[in-house]
Amino acid sequence: MNLNLRLITGLLLMLPVLMIAQSPVSGFMKAKGEGSFTLSFSSEEYDEVFLVPQKVNGVPVFNEVQTTSYSLYGEYGLTDDLDIVVNLPYIKAEGEATAETLANNGLTNEVKGFQDLSVYGKYRITNVKTPKGSIDLIAAAGVELPVGDYSEDPGFQSIIAIGNRSTDITGLAIASYKNDSGFFATGQMGYSLRSNDVPNALLSEFKLGYAADMFYLDAYVANQLSDKDGVDIFGEGFTGFFPATRVNYTRLGFTAYVPLYRGIGVSGGYSTYVNGRNLGDSDGYNWGLTYSF
Repeated sequence: MNLNLRLITGLLLMLPVLMIAQSPVSGFMKAKGEGSFTLSFSSEEYDEVFLVPQKVNGVPVFNEVQTTSYSLYGEYGLTDDLDIVVNLPYIKAEGEATAETLANNGLTNEVKGFQDLSVYGKYRITNVKTPKGSIDLIAAAGVELPVGDYSEDPGFQSIIAIGNRSTDITGLAIASYKNDSGFFATGQMGYSLRSNDVPNALLSEFKLGYAADMFYLDAYVANQLSDKDGVDIFGEGFTGFFPATRVNYTRLGFTAYVPLYRGIGVSGGYSTYVNGRNLGDSDGYNWGLTYSF
């Protein structure tokens, strides 16, 4: 396998939905015995919220929210056609509520801790050769389990909660085309079953990019469409339990990666929501350091 293909499979950061909102798995496979580890840092902030029926200025109670994440991501090839992917993020969310608001409502402007451990497996069903490249068809499935002691209690404090305390089981179907020139395209779609009254969701992502020996670049659009049994914030049926809200979004972003020396490389990226439902209108940045072996 070319150096660039070994390295880039480790850079696609598996960040939680409240951060960069990319898929937990990429359309690239590791060879047997190959692996990678990525340490990443991500940051996003917002002072506008996509509510129903329109976007509003100012985050309820907290005015503005900034979220940062430190994540450890690993991927390893058990065989040439079977990979395991693991991710664990540590997240800090900070609001800008006034001292009076905090005192009157028993709130705090900062919540932090480990969030959810994610473990995914992905299996290459087939590889089809084309005149100038190849197509991989991949099936992936995984589980995301709360491991931190963070809270998702009802009430306004949940606006800056770092997670939903939901156990998610997700299945994904992936098709990935790689051209011999370095250009590639990947599309995936799947469905996520969620606990703790969090609505189930249809997930999709489409990505275009270029992988060369000395750099990697991609652009993507990621979508989530929650089931209609969710509620809208401050809408009919809303009881103050924010995890039960219906969260939809479309997010655009890009990621760049440069290998440095002996399997070590650095990555960076940017993403932004173009529309959404019951979430902050945020811009996000991420940086990563990857070691591939």
